[in-house]
Amino acid sequence: MNRCLRPLATLAVLAAWTSAVAAAGPSDPKPLAIGAPAPDFRLPGVDGKTYSLADFASSKVLVVVFTCNHCPTAQAYEGRLARMHGDYREKGVAVVAISPNDPKAVRLDELGYTDLGDSFDDMKIRAKDHGFAYPYLYGGETQAAARAFGVLATPHVFIFDADRKLRYQGRFDDGEVKAVKSPDARNAVDALLAGTPVPVATTRVFGCSTKWAAKQADAIRSLAKWDAEPVALEPIDNDAVAKLAKNDTKKLLVVNLWATWCGPCVAELPELVTINRMYRGRPFQLVTISLDDVAKRDEALRVLKEHHVSATNYILGSTDRDKFAEALDQEWPGPVPYTIVVAPGGKIVYRKTGAIEPLELKRAIVGYLGRTY
Repeated sequence: MNRCLRPLATLAVLAAWTSAVAAAGPSDPKPLAIGAPAPDFRLPGVDGKTYSLADFASSKVLVVVFTCNHCPTAQAYEGRLARMHGDYREKGVAVVAISPNDPKAVRLDELGYTDLGDSFDDMKIRAKDHGFAYPYLYGGETQAAARAFGVLATPHVFIFDADRKLRYQGRFDDGEVKAVKSPDARNAVDALLAGTPVPVATTRVFGCSTKWAAKQADAIRSLAKWDAEPVALEPIDNDAVAKLAKNDTKKLLVVNLWATWCGPCVAELPELVTINRMYRGRPFQLVTISLDDVAKRDEALRVLKEHHVSATNYILGSTDRDKFAEALDQEWPGPVPYTIVVAPGGKIVYRKTGAIEPLELKRAIVGYLGRTY
């Protein structure tokens, strides 16, 4: 680049960033006021259709729930949201869910309770897996709908009457993962169907903060910080492997066998790094064991550093693969890569010969650790 143009280019980048931040969402969003008309929207659904406010014009009541894939609070309400849709759809109540989040603004360590992120493709997977019968719309590209409604968190519920005036906004209920004492959203719907005032029109919301596009910068900084973490590689013998396999800890243990001469092994290291960054804030540990010759330790360490594998990394000091298999997992057939998930107490709850399937491995992990706080 011409040096004379660099200041102009820098100014252009700063101007673009400032504009992007300004459009990314309010730093202190204000929810839509009670009595305000429903904001219009035009958003793609996971079913391939595009939805707007007019698509729900015939409904007596419209329930708009801003939710997402990754948030454990949002996940805790999926079943109740499905039951609301099933219980009220024949009564003229429409339920629509909208994800407000920019998926690039979600840090990896915010994904510790999920197997999926907030991308549109991931939304399609979750809707299919859980059989969502109501529209699930992606609002993360422009976040215009989230700004118009003033979404504070996921989930955040907005309920409109037949004239599409807002009559309730706030939480779905007071339960989350506890017993429900105040079914606030259902109370509001029942009141509107009965033609009576909503008993409590506004409640506090709780859940995960809206991931406005401006938070992309923090997500990028977090990656740089993690990439700078030290990477080490220590020797391990078969006795230590046997102790490792017993997993006398309270952590779920993922063990990956790999080698520098194994192309698929090296290719999957970035996925393992991502998984480690997602779940290591929970009772979780990633261990890699290199089956390279110990004379190649420096090369193995170089590869680990290149891929920022700041997990617990070992290189096997034994050449007796049969004894190694007996120490770690007698069902290991011998090839690498090979990955196992070991529960506390030593029970292997997942095995994979060959390259991992990231979603499958994430589901094995979060299936054991749980999806809620």
